[in-house]
Amino acid sequence: MLEDNAYEIGEALIAHNIVAKEEFEEAMNSSEESGVSFVDILIENFNVDKNDIYNTIAELYNVPYVDLSEYVSDPKVIELISEDLARKYTVFPVFKIGNVLTVSMSDPTDIVAIDQIRLNSEVEVEPCLSSKKDILESINKNYRATDAMQGIVDSIGDTSLGSFFTAGDTAESPVTKLVNVIIKQAVMDRASDIHIEPEEDFLRIRFRIDGILYEIPQLPKHLQSSIISRVKVISSLDIAETRIPQDGHFKMNIDNKEMDARISTVPTVFGENVVIRLLNPANILMQLEDLGFTEDSLVKFEKMISLPYGIILTTGPTGSGKTTTLYATLNRVNSIEKNVITIEDPVEYKIGLVRQIPVNIKTGVTFANGLRAILRQDPDIVMVGEVRDTETAEISVQAALTGHLVFSTLHTNDASGALTRLVNMGVEPFLISSSVVGVIAQRLVRKICEFCKEPYTPSPAAVKKWGLTAKDGGKVTLYKGTGCPECRGTGYKGRIGIYEVLEIDDGIRKMIIEGTPSHEIKNYAVKERGLKVLGVDGIQKVLSGITTLEEVSRVTETKTVEKKEAPQAKAKEGGKDLIQPVRAVSRTVNVDEYQKKLAAWIGRK
Repeated sequence: MLEDNAYEIGEALIAHNIVAKEEFEEAMNSSEESGVSFVDILIENFNVDKNDIYNTIAELYNVPYVDLSEYVSDPKVIELISEDLARKYTVFPVFKIGNVLTVSMSDPTDIVAIDQIRLNSEVEVEPCLSSKKDILESINKNYRATDAMQGIVDSIGDTSLGSFFTAGDTAESPVTKLVNVIIKQAVMDRASDIHIEPEEDFLRIRFRIDGILYEIPQLPKHLQSSIISRVKVISSLDIAETRIPQDGHFKMNIDNKEMDARISTVPTVFGENVVIRLLNPANILMQLEDLGFTEDSLVKFEKMISLPYGIILTTGPTGSGKTTTLYATLNRVNSIEKNVITIEDPVEYKIGLVRQIPVNIKTGVTFANGLRAILRQDPDIVMVGEVRDTETAEISVQAALTGHLVFSTLHTNDASGALTRLVNMGVEPFLISSSVVGVIAQRLVRKICEFCKEPYTPSPAAVKKWGLTAKDGGKVTLYKGTGCPECRGTGYKGRIGIYEVLEIDDGIRKMIIEGTPSHEIKNYAVKERGLKVLGVDGIQKVLSGITTLEEVSRVTETKTVEKKEAPQAKAKEGGKDLIQPVRAVSRTVNVDEYQKKLAAWIGRK
């Protein structure tokens, strides 16, 4: 193990000016306390370049260093080492020349591992050095469904199948089996999307798991047209049309569970690109308590959705869980006494009692036209999939002002940004202040795998950088996943939301009418309403052992977070303020003029 030669490695790193002596000593102290490798601590807490460290270590071991994160694997070489052996010894086959197999190892001095690989593979073994994290990720990416897929590919052979129909459209068709194996493996791996991506010489398959894309073994180029045709057939798409994008859907029974899938195809220079969105029925059953709201944020949100009328907006980038939050909200407010109608693009999950309308541009059913029709259906609660234009925004405002509760989404970075986005779309500020009752911003972070979760003590530099404090004022303890078969070596399994819940009060309404910038609205909400911004909510989940600092940083782009007890305090030693100082508002509002303006607008509508 690297730790056995830690001080020898440290001397070399210091001699090469890669780390300072103080940094190495601090990393060693943290490693002894937490059990985390001193190399990982140097990389994560001191921003030391990974390649510089491993190149230095490789020199000491007199072996080459291979950065697996930049390496394209060969499926034929991967077959030489079983997945069980690769995981047991943390090794990964890189390439084979003659009878010599080069194997990446986290510990190139492990003679037992080298002997076992030699015996099982019947080849000579040449070790090289790679990081443990990169090896586990490579195992994770490349051993998925390898055996089942390879068996089917071998049975097909190297010759082209020609058209899809010559391969047959039965359950016994090799192509049918291959597509089924890919989809089943994706479901088993909890993937949300399957990407089928043609390259010049092969067909790339990737799964999106917990928001991150992972590659599975590549397929031969000659299977491309047959695989894509099979997907198009089960999705009721035109297999003869390859020049224009197409959308479709299909249902499949996986392990006695019916799985819905949405298909999108687009033409590319190397053939049609296909993305299959797998719709997990479990998402429709999720309750608000399951999403990741803290207790105080959930109380605020439940207060909003219990109001008889008004607009509640959910904001965040694509893939941040907005749809799941909206469906969980509909589950909470849905009842036999209320008429709930939605317009969505597309309808992803079906909910009992709820009238769900799909957007259909070909027939003229847009968000705006559909929303107009909905308002003639005597609704109590309306859900609009997304506010995309001024017309939809104004009709949503009208619906809220005439006694309806409206849920919708916007693409903004934070909660206060949704208010200025509506203004920029052309909606009058006085209408926004009168109709919007709350906004939530959200992101999804990966949860630490419970099967390989281990505690560690962050370095003083990380504590200072992130403003971390323990609840009891003692030593801060964080958690991370070390990687195991359950999480496929990633250290993460599942996702949870981090939230920013903004309640609209009289002070914010006044600021909206006055055209106050969004960052000033946020400052006011933090100071006067106790708004917990995304970064702060994320850090609370880090301290609770739910996720990691790296995940919060990845999704919020927040490098410094203020302490809970001083939400506007500066981070020390040159850190930036997360929340800017609140500037005094000097403008005034003519209330009578505002009321007249609002009454006149409602009268026109």
